[in-house]
Amino acid sequence: MRSARDRSVCDGRRDAQPVPDDEHAVDLGPLDDFIGYVLRRAWLRVSADFQAALREVDLKPTQFTVLLIIGRNVGLSQSEVCSALGIQKTNFVPLLNELVRRGLAERRPAASDRRSHALHLTPEGEALLERAMTLHAALEERLTARVGKRGREKLIELLHRLSRTD
Repeated sequence: MRSARDRSVCDGRRDAQPVPDDEHAVDLGPLDDFIGYVLRRAWLRVSADFQAALREVDLKPTQFTVLLIIGRNVGLSQSEVCSALGIQKTNFVPLLNELVRRGLAERRPAASDRRSHALHLTPEGEALLERAMTLHAALEERLTARVGKRGREKLIELLHRLSRTD
């Protein structure tokens, strides 16, 4: 069983925080050995770190991933971005509207179908994405330091296995 120091508690904002050393440890029973539970706890921690890393550039993690996909795949349609990231179109439109409002992305008529929009980053969006990538690289270094290079490679491999639908 893990010590209270190793556990996290949720403070209601969906952020994970370490349990203080003097707080009474709760017996979690078999939860500490449930993949879903441990994965969720790890996600809370990594997500909080990710949000903190991007705070400097005023981006949420989903906004970062959308900018990254558009930047690497210039001219994708909204539907293609939604499909690639597993985002519902009804959730994607306001997200994209915010990026457009901030001058980071733009919709252009698609060459193949004028009714469709091709998504592009603006020069401001490209610059912000570059800065965000630097911040994210530092986060990846910190996470890798926790598990080691081989541990990181194995973790990525195992998570890909869990995420497959076959």
